[in-house]
Amino acid sequence: MTYKIIRHDKEADDITEQSFNSYDEAYDLLEQIYADVCCSDADYGDRPYYEIIEEEE
Repeated sequence: MTYKIIRHDKEADDITEQSFNSYDEAYDLLEQIYADVCCSDADYGDRPYYEIIEEEE
């Protein structure tokens, strides 16, 4: 089973072009990307929203 990260705006970028062997691998990458964002002062309008999905075989 493989996983992909997609953007809700349907755009493609370096992140969405990757495949992952586990959900945890994909999650770890997103965690690294968003680690510097503090909830109290975050401007989420400047960042795309990502979702992890199971890739169809």
